[in-house]
Amino acid sequence: MRSFKVGSAFGIPIKLDVTFLLILPVFAYLIGTQVDVWVNTLNGAPFDAGLNAATLTEGNREWYLGSIAAIGLFVGVVLHELGHSLVAMRYGFPIDSITLWILGGIASLSEQPEEWKQEFSIAIAGPIVSILLGVGSYAAMQFLPSSLDLARFVFGYLALMNFALAAFNLLPGFPMDGGRVLRALLARTRSFARATQIAAEVGKAFALILGIVGLLGFNLILIGVAFFIYIGASSEAQRTVMNAVFEGVTVADVMTHAEDVHTVDADASVADLMDRMFEQRHTGYPVTRNGDVVGMVTLDDARSVKPVERDAIRVADVMTDEVHSIPQYSDAMDALDRIQQHGIGRLLVVDANGEMVGLLSRTDLVTAFNIIQSTGPREASTNIDLSRR
Repeated sequence: MRSFKVGSAFGIPIKLDVTFLLILPVFAYLIGTQVDVWVNTLNGAPFDAGLNAATLTEGNREWYLGSIAAIGLFVGVVLHELGHSLVAMRYGFPIDSITLWILGGIASLSEQPEEWKQEFSIAIAGPIVSILLGVGSYAAMQFLPSSLDLARFVFGYLALMNFALAAFNLLPGFPMDGGRVLRALLARTRSFARATQIAAEVGKAFALILGIVGLLGFNLILIGVAFFIYIGASSEAQRTVMNAVFEGVTVADVMTHAEDVHTVDADASVADLMDRMFEQRHTGYPVTRNGDVVGMVTLDDARSVKPVERDAIRVADVMTDEVHSIPQYSDAMDALDRIQQHGIGRLLVVDANGEMVGLLSRTDLVTAFNIIQSTGPREASTNIDLSRR
């Protein structure tokens, strides 16, 4: 998501995604056009607000109400995410940021808890905050004098929305709060990976039901939420399984060692590089000059040169100067994260002195994952042979 920082709370950056700037005026418009509907709801039990719709819609009041209520709603979303964040920080899990976007808010934890009590507390904290906000808003609506109908309407609306937000988030749609609560409870008697798989399957089933309801009701927001839940459940389940498989596995266990790494000289022609790629079935090479690694070159780099020019163009002219490296005893999952973060296909593996001791590619990690799943982690380091890349 493309986002920008607008402030911070408790040391946590608060960001707005560009999609939030699109959805906020939409919410303000929808609330403003439906003031009569909300008044009827708030005048019924258990709110019994006694609001006058005619007074609230005089002049342009409905648009002011819509704007204030929409902003208040998203303030509640931020406080909901702060609830998660503060409990997570209490357990020692740093929070990278809280981001508001088109479907609500996301608190980005730098690390996911795997102890069920911690996960349960973190997951339930958000809905508890929303319930407390709902109770506070309800009390404000009841105790404000009738002469302040505009304020009473806003607080009544926020009470309804915060109660609804808490209830919706507690549905078992992993990775929503309810799904995480479910995973925490499942993890009491199962491994964390197995609990995640079950919660993810429940979440995907919930997403399909929600998507069908959204399609039948032509509700784009429900369809969007269903898509987000389904993708999120699949992604986190896959991530958790990979964490379990790669537990205790280091980069040195799965890398291709330096003596087996094929390199290309910086002064070689692109035509020679293409020939080597065809013969050795490789799509990327470290580039060396006088024995030192000075860059990386890939098939895409070579393809960027017209065929008639490949004899004249040197590898140094098309290679990437920026070489991403990782220490040999780093966790395998850290290597995968770095590859995904930078959108690259391979990492240079270095020792404590910064000297190359191997190469690790995305393919190496996939191969290692498949082997470890089949043989188990104990045998993985002796059975993985990545010398032919």
